[in-house]
Amino acid sequence: MIQYVNDPGRLTTPLIKRDGEFEQASWDEALDLVADKLGSHRGDAFAALSSAKVPNEDNYIMQKFTRAVMGTNSVDHCARL
Repeated sequence: MIQYVNDPGRLTTPLIKRDGEFEQASWDEALDLVADKLGSHRGDAFAALSSAKVPNEDNYIMQKFTRAVMGTNSVDHCARL
């Protein structure tokens, strides 16, 4: 079995690409960047896909976030496959 958690080469801090190069960043800086970029993809520019392998509560909160926060009904689920 591969031990990803203990791999010495795994990332332990966020990286942000600046001027074509990845640089270490704080968690707050990385989360702010993700929130800013995610906010610019509201409405029809956003869609969500969920899984049948997660609990119903996780699927519910994903569709609620997609509809209420991101402003789109573009939600799909793999259970019907």
